[in-house]
Amino acid sequence: MLEFYNVSASCGGVPILNDISVCFQKGEITAVIGPNGCGKTTLLQCLNGASKVTSGAIALEGADYLAMPHRERARRISFLPQVRTVIPALPVKTLVEHGRFPHLGFSRKKSEKDIAIVREAMQFAHVDAYAAQYADTLSGGIRQRAFFAMALAQDCDYIVLDEPTTYLDLKGQRELTEMILQLKNNGKTVILVLHDIGQALRISDTVVIMHDRKIAATATPEECLRQHIIETVFDVRLKEFSDGEGCYYFFY
Repeated sequence: MLEFYNVSASCGGVPILNDISVCFQKGEITAVIGPNGCGKTTLLQCLNGASKVTSGAIALEGADYLAMPHRERARRISFLPQVRTVIPALPVKTLVEHGRFPHLGFSRKKSEKDIAIVREAMQFAHVDAYAAQYADTLSGGIRQRAFFAMALAQDCDYIVLDEPTTYLDLKGQRELTEMILQLKNNGKTVILVLHDIGQALRISDTVVIMHDRKIAATATPEECLRQHIIETVFDVRLKEFSDGEGCYYFFY
């Protein structure tokens, strides 16, 4: 379980979040949704240090997460950020191998286990065919999957994804959704920011809704729909459709 206790955080010296408490259950998929500027990314960036926690505490399975050395944090939680201002001129295989760095010694010599984990991560993310190509020459969608593979190569029980569908076409989004569901089936805990509310409702066990830099609700998708929380926060109306394959949500 990953727990935020009365967390306040700033980004670039600007206070963003104040007194946030939220719990992410182990073994679940939790989607964080909310209008632009509500603090979703700042919340997740408390985990990788891009946002500074100014007060409060974060506990990972009962341990003080913020007191852990950065190397230990990277062994426990892998993080795929929303924006990368620098795309390294590295072959995809080398990029994905970076995910193993928290587990390697000073020499960074990879074991057979490390090599196997990298190979499996690339196959899982469908980028093994691009192993020798340089990341900075790839399309945005393929490059996104390469970074996803790097996050998977960390082999953490907790995987945090900030808007992972960015740059992906419809097929790529569908494939990523299937991957996320498979990660859950493999025992991983997945926390992700999504702008597609319908997708969040379809794949999540729990939805965290943020509004005005606060937690407006934490509930199952069914409870969110029953209480009309999403319509209130986003100021939208909902149409729900269903067929033999499931339910679909249209917000307008």
